[in-house]
Formats: sequence, C-alpha cells, structure tokens
Amino acid sequence: MSVREKFDTELHSSQDQLIQLSTMAVDALGKSVSALLNHDIDAALEVIEDDVQINRLEEEINDRVILLIAKQSPVATDLRRLIVIIKVATDMERVGDYAVNIAKETIRLGKEEHLAPIVQIEKMHKLATTMLMQVIDAFVEEDVAKAKEIAELDDQVDDLYGQVLTQLMLAGSEDPEKISQITQLAFIGRYMERSADHATNIAEQLFYLVRGRHYDLNK
Repeated sequence: MSVREKFDTELHSSQDQLIQLSTMAVDALGKSVSALLNHDIDAALEVIEDDVQINRLEEEINDRVILLIAKQSPVATDLRRLIVIIKVATDMERVGDYAVNIAKETIRLGKEEHLAPIVQIEKMHKLATTMLMQVIDAFVEEDVAKAKEIAELDDQVDDLYGQVLTQLMLAGSEDPEKISQITQLAFIGRYMERSADHATNIAEQLFYLVRGRHYDLNK
C-alpha cells in the first residue's frame, strides 16, 4: 500500500468515526428531550451515563487526526479536511454535552407538570435535529448549497427560543411559585438553541473545507 493509500484509508476511517460520533450525539439529544417530555428519570440517567462513550470517541478522533498530521504532513485540501474533522468532532461532542445538561434538568424537574413553553422547546428540538442531520449529510457530500440552508433553519430556532423566554417571563409574573421550573426550562431552551448553533458552526466549517475561506452564516 502506497503512502497516499495509507493516508486515504486513515482519513476515511476518521470520517467514519466522525459520522458515528454525530449519530451518537443526535441520538443523545433526542433521548434527553424524550426523557424530558415523558418525565422519564431512568432515560435521563442513561443519557448522562452514555456521554462517556461520546467523549471517548471524540478523543479517539482527535488523537487519530493529530497523529496523521504529524506522520504525513498533509497540505492544502488534505490539511483543511483534517482540521475540519477535529472541529466538527468538537461541535458534536458539545451537542452531547447539551443532551446531558437537558437530562440533568429533567431529573431536577421530576414529575412536575410542564409549563406551556415545553411545546416550543419540542419544536426547537425537531428543527435542531433536522439541522444536525442535514449538516452531516452536507459534510459527507461536501454540498455547500445544503449547508447554506442550515442558517435559515437556525433563524427559526432563534425565534422559537425568543418565544420560550417571553412565555416563561409571563409565567413567572403570573405564578412566582413556578420560578424553579421556569429557570430550568429557560436553561433547556438555551441548550437547544446552542445545539442548533453548533450545526451552523459545522456548516461554516464545510464552506472552509470546500472553498478555503471562512464564512459567517449567522449574519
């Protein structure tokens, strides 16, 4: 096997691991929201426990890519691709962290009946999941047109987050005794909004990979 063939094999393996990491992170986010909606403490605990696997896989990807850079000294597009893999892995690991945070808030909420903004949070999750899955497809296909659509969906998530905060402020003025749940739901809304932001970050990394320039898709 030639040096180039070895490099391509390692590169493809790193990309495969990245797709695996992304799937695990999106699944964790979905499981955490399901646990929230269903008041399922056991499922929330599983999300927290399983995060170790996401963290470990991110470390494996980073170690593999760094070793590949050190051994092969890639340049141009090859180097950009490796750098982007590390950055995307970091973004996806953070999504896993937000899933853990939502799971922890779910445990704190317990069996308490949810306030109205939970509906908007559920919608935020559906949009964020669409964004994350779409941006990984775009990354695999190196499809910048598909990546650009992510920013438009992110605007919708931001609008829903604004609605969540407005409704929570109103709920707090009407029922001060609910302040604990109001605070927890505000955090959950924030974690969901940040998860969507990471999808946009990945889209920006794809633009950098394909075009060699940095673009701000949040403008």
